Amino acid sequence: MLKIMNLSKSYGDKKAVDNLSIHIRPGEIYGFIGHNGAGKTTTIKACCGILRFDEGEILVGGLSVREQPLECKKLIAYLPDNPDLYEFMPGIRYLNFIADIFGIEKAQREERIARLSDSFEMTGDLAQPISAYSHGMKQKLAVIGAMLHEPKLLVMDEPFTGLDPKAAFTLKGMMRSLCDGGGAVFFSTHVLDVAERLCDKVAIIRRGRLAAEGPMDEVKGNESLEEVFLELEEKNA
Repeated sequence: MLKIMNLSKSYGDKKAVDNLSIHIRPGEIYGFIGHNGAGKTTTIKACCGILRFDEGEILVGGLSVREQPLECKKLIAYLPDNPDLYEFMPGIRYLNFIADIFGIEKAQREERIARLSDSFEMTGDLAQPISAYSHGMKQKLAVIGAMLHEPKLLVMDEPFTGLDPKAAFTLKGMMRSLCDGGGAVFFSTHVLDVAERLCDKVAIIRRGRLAAEGPMDEVKGNESLEEVFLELEEKNA
């Protein structure tokens, strides 16, 4: 579903991502772990066609992000760590705007908006301007917008930040349902115990390079993911 091959990206003299290769297959929830500045967000933005990269290739469903960006974006939903929303819009207008972009027909959009908004307990707030929303409500609206076109690949950067426990539980269920339907999830998080319970596979990145990768049980062995991560940090300090 997502294949990152020998990806490299530099900012001036600093190499943010260095020869990174990861393969996320259909049905997998794949966690992406690393300290601040490790290269996680750079990698994620490159996968979504937001950021140009220097070397390597990224394939989404067999399509090249570099050569076929629009076709790839039709398959992807991207949730950044701090979503920028059109705050002058009411929530319902924003969701209809997203539905227009993806060409979702009226009956489908109405059903999906109603179902997703109800799942996140946002139905009664959609008439309000987004500027009146709390941070958590904005995050929930962004999730609803991301799921509207029923993506095959869900890419998220710290998706649980700002979500209350019930909304986080709902999102986890949606992630698993998407994978059970043949999709895939690739997300970064600092909440390592959540990643350990939720992910099928995990990659740990350090200073732009892959430090560990594979099925969750193999990467962590008899330890916790937190212990493995801290050991890698100390080893490479």
